[in-house]
Amino acid sequence: MLNAGTVQTTAITFILMQTIKTAFSGLALFFLLFISLGSSAQAPTTVTIKVQNTKQEALPFATVSLISVPDTVNQQQKVSDSTGSVSFPVLMERPYKLRITSVGYEIIEKALTIKKDNAIYVFTAEPLSKSLSAVVVRSTKPLIRQEDDKTIVDPENLAASSTNAYEIMEKTPGLFVDQDGNIYLSSTTPATVHINGREQKMSAADIATMLKSLPPNSIASIEILRTPSAKYDASGSGGIVNVILKKGVRIGLTGSVNAGINQGVYGNQFAGLNLNNNNGRLSSYLNVQASNRGTYERIKTDRIFAPDSVLKQNAFTKFPANSYYLGYGIAYELSKKWSVNYDGRLSHNLSRNRSSNESIIEKISAKEMVTDNLTITRNKNKNYNINQSFSAKYKIDSLGSEWTTDLSYTYAPNHSDQNFSSYNLKPVTPAINGVGEIDNRLHFFSAQTNFSKKLKGKFTIETGLKTTNVIFNNNTSYFFINNGNRIKDVFRTRTYKYNEGIHAAYLQASKTVAGITIKAGTRVENTNMEGIQKVPNDTAFNINRTDFFPYVFISKNIMKIASYDLRAYLVYRKTINRPAYEYLNPSIRFIDQYLFETGNPTLRPQFTSNYEANISVDERPILAIGYNDTKDIFTNVIYPTDTNSRVAYRTYDNLGTNKETYFRALGAIPPGKRFFFVLGAQYNHNFYNGLYENKPLTFKKGTWTFFTYQTFKVTPLMQLTLNGFARFKGQQQLYELSSFGALNASINQQFFKKKLTVTASVNDMFRTNRNEFTINQGSVAASGFREGDTRRFGLNFRYNFGLRKKEEGNNMFILESPERTN
Repeated sequence: MLNAGTVQTTAITFILMQTIKTAFSGLALFFLLFISLGSSAQAPTTVTIKVQNTKQEALPFATVSLISVPDTVNQQQKVSDSTGSVSFPVLMERPYKLRITSVGYEIIEKALTIKKDNAIYVFTAEPLSKSLSAVVVRSTKPLIRQEDDKTIVDPENLAASSTNAYEIMEKTPGLFVDQDGNIYLSSTTPATVHINGREQKMSAADIATMLKSLPPNSIASIEILRTPSAKYDASGSGGIVNVILKKGVRIGLTGSVNAGINQGVYGNQFAGLNLNNNNGRLSSYLNVQASNRGTYERIKTDRIFAPDSVLKQNAFTKFPANSYYLGYGIAYELSKKWSVNYDGRLSHNLSRNRSSNESIIEKISAKEMVTDNLTITRNKNKNYNINQSFSAKYKIDSLGSEWTTDLSYTYAPNHSDQNFSSYNLKPVTPAINGVGEIDNRLHFFSAQTNFSKKLKGKFTIETGLKTTNVIFNNNTSYFFINNGNRIKDVFRTRTYKYNEGIHAAYLQASKTVAGITIKAGTRVENTNMEGIQKVPNDTAFNINRTDFFPYVFISKNIMKIASYDLRAYLVYRKTINRPAYEYLNPSIRFIDQYLFETGNPTLRPQFTSNYEANISVDERPILAIGYNDTKDIFTNVIYPTDTNSRVAYRTYDNLGTNKETYFRALGAIPPGKRFFFVLGAQYNHNFYNGLYENKPLTFKKGTWTFFTYQTFKVTPLMQLTLNGFARFKGQQQLYELSSFGALNASINQQFFKKKLTVTASVNDMFRTNRNEFTINQGSVAASGFREGDTRRFGLNFRYNFGLRKKEEGNNMFILESPERTN
């Protein structure tokens, strides 16, 4: 018999599924209708304005205004995208006045009369003279905007109250970061993190460590690709989060110094320097930061392993760490067509964490303690990340055709020393002491070349090749200490080597017909994985396969609402999620005396087909409905051992299929200049269907997530900011989570002609970013609680010298940022 909750969930799922089908059918009907109208009636045409600098580089974030003459009240204004382009609906043979402004460039004013359909005009902006002083230029910069198949977030205001890039991720609207460092766009599979368009090929914990070493104001933008095109790796079944780092400004020597502290149970401190220089053809930048971090994590778990027995564990870990970061780069214009770029990043993280884990076995009926064990573990970790990259660009023509080549090499060694002691308090037995040494070496090489040709009639062809190669070596040695003697622990000692090569090619084309933009293509990837384990036993596996991944993207302007363009998008993409080597490695990893983890060498890759329909207003996303169909989904599962019901092991398994339906909405109320309010909501419904412990498994769960971002300009020099999220009855794979969330607030004040910004902040002010969890699958029944050092009070200082910018306009999803003065 169905209960009310089941009926409600089923009804919501049915309504969303029907809504998706209706949206796809309705939008397709709209497109067909507009095609027929375009061929039979004289509808207004579209004009594209492309802005470039004197080096024929695209000029993003330029403010382009188009004013109808003589009716000057009818004015359209937009901000150029990453290609320097904007498009406006216009009438043929009608005169217009064009005005283009951009930071550091002369104002362009032209008279235009559109005489042909879908015309493209290219304008070159001249740089302002360096001798000018006290010139204030205003432009608009949106918090969130939609550019074709990706969402772009400007993190400038988020950086003001953050101590590192990882905190910015936690505050970015629409991103969910769990306690293990995974970043989610949906609720099924973590997103793939890229830095400057390059995949990192590191674990979630290592990527989180790297992001924590990045300065908060080193990020230029965050690109969110929920359904990446064929140009991007097919491994992004959970989407891609691409972090674009700042590389400098246009004129002269500029920079900033920054420092900050925040305090929770433990404290964080950081200080950094950014320098940028541009002298004609040569530009360079330098970022330096040092930080000291302190935090903690507590996990409590109760697991019933027998009808009348429960294992209670209480683990507390303190994480003090020091990080040092150095980023640098040089760009040089060889000619008007050729340019080269070199970038380097060096980071060093040193952490010394200490954890205590008490494990108690208790009889449930009598509430009688049977055993009591306390394990103390001390770890000293040294982590380096060295990345060197070289890129070259050749500009083929003024339409934007180009050929780019990118080479990147990353070396990430990681060494850990561990000391552990296990004390049996009941019954009392001698303590067990031991040491461990873990040495990992990661080499990652990537090479890619991309060719893009723009032809007449808004037709573009893109193609490219890419190869990535990973070499990972692990040597782990554990020893028991007995009377000062080291005795090898064969249970935990292991040595293995892992090689991975992925070679890819893609081809896609886009064309605009009757106002409809269609982009379609496919990507082919050849995967080669080889794992060789020597210790504790000789084990090897090989994976060789070739897969195709199609992609389709359709968009069209539907109508105008209060002078804003309403644009609809339809997207389809097939992706793959390959198991990482730690998922495949059969070696046993010891967690504690009641839990260990091991890989599954028979694990198959999972494939996801994503369908999404979304709508944006003036390039601001407001509504999306989507569906993810995942085959052979691999999930983190827990199984009891065959020999001892007290002991369980954690591994990964292909459970079957998962069908995820999601709905996402984003709005701003009101679109005022002094007060800015954004509210977003996302609903995810997951339906697992497969086998668990060789028995049928059906698991349904719906999750609501709400997020908000608000600013209030108290005075021209003072601004209040409020942001946060709430997640109700969440899910993380097979774990059910209680409701949790966080609310953050900050206030910043500017001094010394807006060069100095002081920000006071509080993160997770109500200490609600913690949750309870349960898992009841098969023979595993467990529940628990998890929290971290999330409530923090902070004070940040940033002093800018050189150019500073200020926003203008009264548009949806626009944030005001500090003024820039030449």
